[in-house]
Amino acid sequence: MPQKTIAVIGTGVIGNGWIARFLANGHHVIAFDPAPDAKEKTQAFLNDAWSTLATYGMTDDASMEHLSFAKTLEEAVQHVDLVQENVPEREDLKTQVLSQVDAAAPARAVIASSTSGYKPSVLQKDCTFHPERVIVAHPFNPVYLIPLVELAKGEKTDPSMVEKARGIYNGLNMKPLVMSGEIDGHIGDRLMEAIWRESLHIVNDGVATTEEVDKAIVYGPGLRWALMGPFLTLHLAGGNQGMAHMLEQFGPALKLPWTRLVAPELTEELSRKVIEGTKDQSGERTVREMEHRRDRFLIKLMQLLEEEGFWPSERLIRHE
Repeated sequence: MPQKTIAVIGTGVIGNGWIARFLANGHHVIAFDPAPDAKEKTQAFLNDAWSTLATYGMTDDASMEHLSFAKTLEEAVQHVDLVQENVPEREDLKTQVLSQVDAAAPARAVIASSTSGYKPSVLQKDCTFHPERVIVAHPFNPVYLIPLVELAKGEKTDPSMVEKARGIYNGLNMKPLVMSGEIDGHIGDRLMEAIWRESLHIVNDGVATTEEVDKAIVYGPGLRWALMGPFLTLHLAGGNQGMAHMLEQFGPALKLPWTRLVAPELTEELSRKVIEGTKDQSGERTVREMEHRRDRFLIKLMQLLEEEGFWPSERLIRHE
């Protein structure tokens, strides 16, 4: 993909992850964050992640020297092809920032929000210049490794801008998923929140510890989901007749789990169980050490999926 200039607004965990991914693919990045120590934190993050990115694969023109910090938001977005917004999840803040970006960025630029919750129609409501180029581009942590990015268009979005964004993210070795519609929380987070909600119920009711819940996912459904996802996994559970038999046989028994949708109250006791449980699981390992371990595993897993021909997952391909 031709080298592009990309503005990253907000340099927290997600913003820095985007910066690392953009730089690793040879692009120029102009960052803006009002925090006084933002530049130093970003540089420390890149210094730590760069060796991992080198292992995963970089383009020949990848360089940390392609990063600069702007003094103002307007300066950051003046001459870019893409704006990636990553400010905190507050509707008033996001709509204000996106309105400022819309007023200053060139008309050709895609404006993408990394929001994990808001619909693009909500985010583009105060953009009075070119709301048609505002989309959601929701990544998953760590952004510099996880390939999925969920793309959603709002009521005013021009579909050609979604396709333009798809091309950019494809060029980053990502798996852009263009959603058929828009929904609060998008797809991936809605599914993760359902598991998180039930996990809290289980711990709150004293049925299992945090470690036991994690084991139930890691050694069971988590292994299958890496390959097929929930629908194809259950399709196989129906035997030769697939999903039709699965729904006929098991559907009625799943009514109770399907209707337990209210999250438990986050009491001090539940918080204590979750905090102490995860602290005990972590043992003496620091968060940084656990991140490195996670990254090594993700690289190996993605390489395995590639080697075995399990991507793309939309349609199964014959594998000998």
